[in-house]
Amino acid sequence: MEYKTDALVLRSADYRENDRIVTLLTAERGKVSAAMKGVKKAGAKLNFASQPFCFAEYVIAEKGGRNTVTGASLHDGFFALREDIAALYGAACVTQACDLLLYEGMTGGDLLVSAVRALGRLSAGEGTGAVVAFLSEALSIAGYPVGADVCPVCGKLPAGRMRFDMERGIFTCNDHSDGVPASESTYRSVRAALLGEEGTEEGNIRAIRLLGAYFALKTDSEPKALGEYLRLLAPMH
Repeated sequence: MEYKTDALVLRSADYRENDRIVTLLTAERGKVSAAMKGVKKAGAKLNFASQPFCFAEYVIAEKGGRNTVTGASLHDGFFALREDIAALYGAACVTQACDLLLYEGMTGGDLLVSAVRALGRLSAGEGTGAVVAFLSEALSIAGYPVGADVCPVCGKLPAGRMRFDMERGIFTCNDHSDGVPASESTYRSVRAALLGEEGTEEGNIRAIRLLGAYFALKTDSEPKALGEYLRLLAPMH
C-alpha cells in the first residue's frame, strides 16, 4: 500500500552505508518511522527530505509492517534555522517535545500544525517567545493545559510573588497554594503566549524553564534539548 501525507521530520538517523531512518510527525497517523534508501549518496534526490525540520508531502510505501519513503515534495525546509544556533536549539526543543508527546499510531494533526508554526516563527527570528507559545500549546493538546488567568482562590490576577501549581498547571497568589515559587515575569510571559502576545526575554526564559519542569512531571520524560537550549541562552542574558 502506498499513501501520501504531510509530515515533519522529528528525527533522522543513519542506517547502513547509504540509508537513513526518519521519524515523521503526520496528521493522520501521528509518528511514523520510515526508511529512506540511498539518501546519503552524492546527489540523492531525496536527501532534503531526510533532514531534521523538513516539512514536506511524503509518499510512503507500507509493506509487511515496514515503511519506506519513495517520494517527497518540499513545503518548507526552515533553512534559516541553520544560520542561528539559538534558533536551531529552539527548533530541537519543538521536535523533541513532539517526539515525547506522541506514540506511534496516535493522530497528530493539531501538534503538527503547532510545531510547523513554531518552526516558522523561529526561522523568522522570533526566538524564545515562539518556544513558550509552542510548549504552552503542545501541553494543552496533550491534555495538560497551562492556566495563567486569575487566581482560582481569590479571583484576582496574581502579582508580585506567586506560585505555580504543578498538579493543576495554574498560577496562584503566593498564599493560595503550595506550588513552586514563580516570578511575575514568568507569569506574564506565559499569559502573553496564551493570548497571542509577546513576553519579555527574561520572562520567556523563566517560562521555558518552568514549562520544561511541568512537561517532565506530566509526561515522565525530560526533553534534553530544552536543557541545552536554556544553557545556550544563559550567557546571552
